[in-house]
Amino acid sequence: MTATAPPVAPSDEPAEQSALSRVRSHLRRSAPLAFAVIAGLLLYVSFPPRELPWLAPISFALFGVAVYGRRLRAGFGLGLAFGLAYLVPLLSWTGVDVGPLPWLALAAAEALLVSLAGMGIAYVSRLPLWPLWAGGVWIASEALRARAPFNGFPWGKVAFGQPSGVFLPLASLGGTPLLGFGVVLCGFGLASLALRFRKVRRASSEDAPPLKGLSFLKDKGMVAAAVFTVAPIVAGAVAMPFVATSAEAGTARVALIQGNVPRMGLDFNAQRRAVLDYHVRETMKLAAKIKSGQVKRPDLVLWPENSSDIDPYVNQDAYDEITKAAQAVGVPISVGAVVTAQDGTPRNRLIQWDPKTGPGAVYDKRHLQPFGEYMPYRSFFRIFSKDVDRAGEFVPGKKPVVFDMAGTKIGNVTCYEAAFDDTVRDQVREGAQILSVPSNNATFERSQMTYQQLAMDRVRAVEHGRAVMVPVTSGVSAVIRADGTIAQQTGMFEPATLLADVPKRTSQTLATRAGVWPEALLVAIGVGGLGWAVVRARAGRRADA
Repeated sequence: MTATAPPVAPSDEPAEQSALSRVRSHLRRSAPLAFAVIAGLLLYVSFPPRELPWLAPISFALFGVAVYGRRLRAGFGLGLAFGLAYLVPLLSWTGVDVGPLPWLALAAAEALLVSLAGMGIAYVSRLPLWPLWAGGVWIASEALRARAPFNGFPWGKVAFGQPSGVFLPLASLGGTPLLGFGVVLCGFGLASLALRFRKVRRASSEDAPPLKGLSFLKDKGMVAAAVFTVAPIVAGAVAMPFVATSAEAGTARVALIQGNVPRMGLDFNAQRRAVLDYHVRETMKLAAKIKSGQVKRPDLVLWPENSSDIDPYVNQDAYDEITKAAQAVGVPISVGAVVTAQDGTPRNRLIQWDPKTGPGAVYDKRHLQPFGEYMPYRSFFRIFSKDVDRAGEFVPGKKPVVFDMAGTKIGNVTCYEAAFDDTVRDQVREGAQILSVPSNNATFERSQMTYQQLAMDRVRAVEHGRAVMVPVTSGVSAVIRADGTIAQQTGMFEPATLLADVPKRTSQTLATRAGVWPEALLVAIGVGGLGWAVVRARAGRRADA
């Protein structure tokens, strides 16, 4: 009788290896989506009220890795994921007063435009020097968002998340388009560097001895990627000492009045009168300090947007209160008022109020906020929400107006208009020595909207080489130097007065003189890259045929 070996149990190794490979395959497939979402969140976190501008290039590096070499459909989907992760939290303030539906609808609409950028970036990522073309595609998408639909919504441009840091001086050279392009190019350059490094390392390990030391510099693609990464940082650092700050035409002593608003317990009409009374009261406090010698008399006083929602042209009591305040301080006041123009249309207006002659020059807000100050397609959108009837029916102004206030030329940019390149630039070209951005943020309570807008104002200061005054009804009011730093600021929902000696500047930065041309050039780069990608794709198909 012969002995037999005991039966061998079947091994579980093949099954385990198969399961592990499936997990790895799933992770590889889901990695681009995870990268796109993380990139969008990082871009949001880079914006105020946090001040982390260095996160923005890292965000675009991750996004570049996610869309690199992808098909158009995948680029669209990844761009949508990136846009939603970025814009849904960034625009949460839009739902403070009207609920989540308008907020989410706006964020989704803007994210769809971002998804077009994702599709375009994926398409040009197969080209040599792809970070350059991809950066142009991104700026083209921002240019589109700044113009359509409903006259555009530039909120969330990459440049507006850079109120400080090494990239900021680029704004003085080419405005917000060049500043945004610098950030995006650095990020995509970093992505290209990482991807190229991985490719070269794999090739060197498979076909030749590993590359050591500086031998990576022999790879032209890696050198180009490194240049794209570093060049915007170097350009910003070189331009930083040349950011204009000097007083070319002397200084003006400016007072900013933050009267505050009642937060509860008053109906609409009572609150409108209370807001005016609060600003008169704070101005009278300033007048008392001037009379007692505690402070030096300012040259001019700036009130916020909507500091008088009662039309002073037709309401004698409002007229008298504003006149009383102007006479008490003895200098002109810029008053934000809601008025009815001579043609019978409502206007969001700034009025230059002289202590002796009363109301004079006026500036009517030109870029109105859709779904707030006016309602496009009101009857259509009423199908979805009755809140559309809460929107106003304001009519926009037609031209820039600079106030000559006691010899100081004040360029007016009312609140939401600070997001639009042309509106701010027009006022500087009109001769503004100082910019004023009166705002009314009380509707948005303590949301991040106030800090996002303040960051825009800081970027505009550097872009045009002008100090920017920000009087706000409920805060944050601020005095911003021409280099973008904040000299003074108030808290929120508190009455306050800021007094500052502000440099008056007359020269124009390169960005002011260049106007829209830097944006046009960068858009042309993006369109040129897309055109080249189309030609290459067709040539490849013909070769295959």
